[in-house]
Amino acid sequence: MLLSQYRREDGKAQIVAREGTEAYDVATDASLYDLALACANDGADLRSSILDLGLRKAVDLASLCADGRLLPPVLHPDPSHLHLTGTGLTHLGSASTRAAMHEKASDNETDSMRMFRMGLEGGKPLNGAPGVQPEWFYKGNGDALVAPCGALACPAYAEDGGEEPEIAGIYVIGNDGEPYRVGFALANEFSDHIMEKRNYLYLAHSKLRQAAVGPELLVGPLPDSIEGTSRIRRGQEVVFEKPFLSGEANMSHSIANLEHHHFKYGIFRRPGDVHVHMFGTATLSFAEGFAAQDGDVFEIEAASFGLPLTNRLTIARQLHQEKRQAVRML
Repeated sequence: MLLSQYRREDGKAQIVAREGTEAYDVATDASLYDLALACANDGADLRSSILDLGLRKAVDLASLCADGRLLPPVLHPDPSHLHLTGTGLTHLGSASTRAAMHEKASDNETDSMRMFRMGLEGGKPLNGAPGVQPEWFYKGNGDALVAPCGALACPAYAEDGGEEPEIAGIYVIGNDGEPYRVGFALANEFSDHIMEKRNYLYLAHSKLRQAAVGPELLVGPLPDSIEGTSRIRRGQEVVFEKPFLSGEANMSHSIANLEHHHFKYGIFRRPGDVHVHMFGTATLSFAEGFAAQDGDVFEIEAASFGLPLTNRLTIARQLHQEKRQAVRML
């Protein structure tokens, strides 16, 4: 089952469900956040709850996206209680991309390659115990989450705005303080790769950018192997296109290990919070020497996730120069 939501004429979120080609409004006025949290607190199954509610009229998700009415699959009513985070160096092939950005002539092995090898050796423990820690980063709160077909803004202080096609897990924290996975969705972990390449210690800065997720959320287990395509359109022309692989068969860490190392921190288990956690990538146009331009459209698709995730790039630095942020004394 694939779930999504859009903004109704009255401003409320409407849940949409589909299994197959047709999408239908779910017969509820609750948002997907409300429904998911209720399922977590009641011990209910999300898919069964959707089927019990029933379906209304068919809807055209592509038209809703074009009209700017599609929403991220799950939102929190208070954006400060939605956390955007991720892990890197988790995919087979990701280390070579990162290492090429950070290599030095005098180094036999970069820190990125060492981190990747640690994941290969201990990222998929077989005994149920925690495995090796992955790289981890913070992107922001719900204010940084962009809707499908929305614009990803490259701020004036940025040096680059590039796509990273990923799979994200979306979670709610129940009243018992435990994380519950709502499902998986496509994500564009939009980042500043020029800043990151300048010095790997700038990685944290380079990740403090917006991200897009959706439009549809896959309920249930993640397929073991996911084959997708990442492309960039410039007007009517496709100027970049490359396949990407995800799923545990193509990763050096298990999803369970990545989830453990995020939710082991008590600050990430606050009841009622929402987490969007991105699991990493091995494909990005920057690594191919491609520079996205203002107005380009990022498009990420994979068959298991329904509609593609599309977002237009806007570059603020073309409009004005970065201004120093002053701090006032009280």
